[in-house]
Amino acid sequence: MTGFHTSKSEDAGRGAVEATDSAADATDAVAAQETGDEPNGPFKAIPSGLHHHLRPFFTDIREEVVRAIKTEIPEYARPTDDTYMQVVQRGVEHALQGFLERMAQPDTDWEPVKETYRRIGRGEADEGRSLDSFQSALRLGARVTWRRINALVDAELLPRNVLAAFGEALFLHLDEMAAATTSGYTEARLHRAGELQQRRARLLDLLTADPPASAEAISELAHTAGWPVPRALAVVAIDRGPRPAAAARPIVPPEFLARFDVQPAVLVVPDPEGPGRARAVSGALHGLRTAMGPTVALHEGARSLRWAAEALELVRRGILPDTEMVRCQEHLATLLLFRDEALVDAMAERRLSPLERMRSPQRERLAETLLTWLQSGHNASEVAARLAVHPQTVRYRMRQLDELFGERLHDPTAQFEMQLALRALTLRRASRAR
Repeated sequence: MTGFHTSKSEDAGRGAVEATDSAADATDAVAAQETGDEPNGPFKAIPSGLHHHLRPFFTDIREEVVRAIKTEIPEYARPTDDTYMQVVQRGVEHALQGFLERMAQPDTDWEPVKETYRRIGRGEADEGRSLDSFQSALRLGARVTWRRINALVDAELLPRNVLAAFGEALFLHLDEMAAATTSGYTEARLHRAGELQQRRARLLDLLTADPPASAEAISELAHTAGWPVPRALAVVAIDRGPRPAAAARPIVPPEFLARFDVQPAVLVVPDPEGPGRARAVSGALHGLRTAMGPTVALHEGARSLRWAAEALELVRRGILPDTEMVRCQEHLATLLLFRDEALVDAMAERRLSPLERMRSPQRERLAETLLTWLQSGHNASEVAARLAVHPQTVRYRMRQLDELFGERLHDPTAQFEMQLALRALTLRRASRAR
């Protein structure tokens, strides 16, 4: 009825049924008290000595489990890979042997066996596989075992009253193997994620290093970090002190490299001119004060970061507008002016000193008029329109400036330096007023 080849094992099984029946009856009387909430309670409810009667049948059970796994689970269907199939057979044998040992000694320390399954879980993670196939194999093995035990009971090779305790123990064993495997798998995945994050952080440092790293070093580390090497990149500097509406730490797309443990925080954006990139950056950093450096080649990441950090500092000071994303490409003149402020101060002292003869606020009005005149191509009407004053007022002020500066007012070099100095002073004054 069962299909087993059991000329000897069946005789031994039938001969033991009566003895096992009486043991089972005695065990049933105390099973409820023994099982309770104990971890090994279901195994204690199994009649003593049952494992001896089951052992002769477990070779057949193991072979059927292996056949079922190879047939029903594609991941394990490798008929030409002898080594792999031996691993599957050993895994099934280990599971069944462990189950028998727990039946024989319910109080045996189960931790070493759990560690075996944790190692299996770690191995699956290291191979880059999901646990779906392994968990399916566990469940399939338990179903085959349960079916064969029922067949032994039907053939009167085992007493029927052991089924309840056996089934509970079997599926407890299954759950614990699955839990241990999942624990090892999760541990390995977390460890791997930590290692990957470390590689990505190191890659970010390499891309923004000065002097630059070699293309070979960048390519090799990018490969181990799982980061496709782009043709160009831009670096974003991020103020770690978020605005009130900002999240504590942004979630960035996986193709971006980020470090939030430095000040300012840094984000490397690959191929920033690509489709959807600007939207992805804005969405990830919404609510944060940020500055994006220029798009550069891979070996120029340090320059992009330097410009971004300088722009972010100018935003903090109020020199640049406090928008969510300041792009350096749109503020190159301001970045140039404030690269060396001592130089600008020296230029202002040399070219604008005549204004110091005037009292405030007339000095500020004349400085504003002079800057607008220089920016407007010396057109008094346009100056008047931009300052919202009468053209005669502009002409009056220009006569004053002509008296103050003399021939220097018409020297192209002096005009250029005056405009630079006046622009820097105007930005500073505006930042203090904010």
